[in-house]
Amino acid sequence: MTAMDPGVPTYGGLSPDTGKAPAKIAGMFDAIAGRYDLLNHLLSGGQDLYWRWRAVRRLRLTGTERVLDLCTGTCDVARTMVRRRLARRVLGIDFSAEMLKVGQRKLRGEGRAGVIPLVRGDAMRLPAASGSMDAVTIAFGIRNVQDASVALAEVARVLKPGGRLAILEFSTPQQPAVRAAYLWYFRNVLPRLGGLVSRHGEAYAYLPASVESFTPPAQFVAQLEAAGLTQCEAVPLTFGVVYLYVARRAA
Repeated sequence: MTAMDPGVPTYGGLSPDTGKAPAKIAGMFDAIAGRYDLLNHLLSGGQDLYWRWRAVRRLRLTGTERVLDLCTGTCDVARTMVRRRLARRVLGIDFSAEMLKVGQRKLRGEGRAGVIPLVRGDAMRLPAASGSMDAVTIAFGIRNVQDASVALAEVARVLKPGGRLAILEFSTPQQPAVRAAYLWYFRNVLPRLGGLVSRHGEAYAYLPASVESFTPPAQFVAQLEAAGLTQCEAVPLTFGVVYLYVARRAA
């Protein structure tokens, strides 16, 4: 099939490469880092704030924990945990240097750089000791990892026994009317608007395409279990537009 074949979806008229080579993905996020937060809020209708808070709340943090925020991006999840005094220290890891720079500017402005250290690193080779984290969060980043199963095994490695994991990721709704509206928005409005604001049309064509090609919820739960995690759940949010995946490392 070709991109012009009616059986192949396009995104704002583009047929993006959904390959997950780390250098390609890091470069793409580097290019859109300056407008990333604005577009997150705009394209989600502000729902991204609600989704992140739901994920943090499911960790049941007490304020004493050490947390890893993997694929931290511009640090919104990490900042939420520290601002609400739900974690003692949060380590933010991402492989996009420019996203981390944006996050670092936020932290310096808030005086929180000391409690949220940022490290450029690969989700498949985490720069953290085994059993060193009470909890791990990943917000809208796992689908961009070249091999999610390797990353999940790394997450299980760095979690303490009994430690909790919360992952947010986009999905495709299954209810027919919602699915039809969502796909129309994802394939037509989001890539064009995102490309216009960010001036990087390829990135905002890749993002919705990567969602449609990502592992379905039931299969992703199986991946969590295969990584050695327990009590795995997939919780649909906003009509199944987003799923919150929660799990624990066995005590």
